[in-house]
Amino acid sequence: MRFLFDARYTRWPRHDGISRYGAGILTALTRITANDPSVTVEALVSDPRQVDMLPPVLTHRISSPTSPAEPFLARQVNRLAPDVVFSPMQTMGSWGRDYQLILTLHDLIYYDHPTPPRDLPLPIRGLWRAFHTSYQPQRLLLNRADAVATVSQTTRDLMVEHSLTHRPLTVIPNAADPVDPLPERASGHDARTLVYMGAFLPYKNAEALVRSLTWLPGYTLHLASGISPQREAALRALIPDGARAVFHRGISDEDYAALLDRATALVTASRAEGYGLPVVEALSRGVPVVVTDMPIFREIAGAVEGVDSPALFADPDDPEDFARAVRRLEDPVQWSRASAAAPQRAAVHSWDASAHTLLELARGLVE
Repeated sequence: MRFLFDARYTRWPRHDGISRYGAGILTALTRITANDPSVTVEALVSDPRQVDMLPPVLTHRISSPTSPAEPFLARQVNRLAPDVVFSPMQTMGSWGRDYQLILTLHDLIYYDHPTPPRDLPLPIRGLWRAFHTSYQPQRLLLNRADAVATVSQTTRDLMVEHSLTHRPLTVIPNAADPVDPLPERASGHDARTLVYMGAFLPYKNAEALVRSLTWLPGYTLHLASGISPQREAALRALIPDGARAVFHRGISDEDYAALLDRATALVTASRAEGYGLPVVEALSRGVPVVVTDMPIFREIAGAVEGVDSPALFADPDDPEDFARAVRRLEDPVQWSRASAAAPQRAAVHSWDASAHTLLELARGLVE
């Protein structure tokens, strides 16, 4: 089976969410098929710089996913004679394809929160808004595939609820890279350091985290992600008198890991997620989390058989409730239990398991 992986969504020089998802699964795929002569795994890129962000794998350069040529991309891909193509997005062009196709939908966030990412070109942002005014365009995209993947049971349930596809629907979860050895975290309950990693779109609700500092004297909130000057100014205006918030405006993976390793908790008051990768990445390092009480965070951080929950859940509309949850971690016993459970809970999902699921799905399409 010749398997092509659409790696054109790889973000350079640093992974974002979808980029990390793609790189994580592709790395695991190349590892688990290394000694399997029945499978050849190759990747599609649109920028030569993407190759450095991927595992050692044969790559083929084709047009960008935002190119006008995208609807007719299959003309380029057909020349490579793949048996199966997997894309970590649902927008991959497929007109006239000669191969089996697996497309991915990560979430349905933008139907309720239609503001598109600001890094997209203005025409694409306009199309983005128009696309999410109805479910029908999404159905047309997904039903072009032979099979559809998504990253969580929560999103799968929403897709079924809205009848988004009649194709087979498989959960291929996100995951965190395993941390070995785990950082030494003898304490953290007294660190009074909170970390937020994520975009600053309205639905991410960073305002609630900043406002929660009113009830968290002595705490420092680190906002690690890149942020526009206008958005930063708006959030700074909400910082309570005497409170401390640090805007890192983007951070390297190494510095981010070091920040987590001295934190009391990772926090997010997001109102919608398809998975919540920063939450699981924090758990993998033994960091407790304080998160919105909603189904996806219960799915990825709630208690499961044999593993206690390392998460505390709070109301995103009540910053004081977030502060109360954080302050529960001031109890050294509570913090230590959550920290010990965190890596076990993160390990429930792994890139290898997701890659195996994808590989079996692909094999089923060509048998």
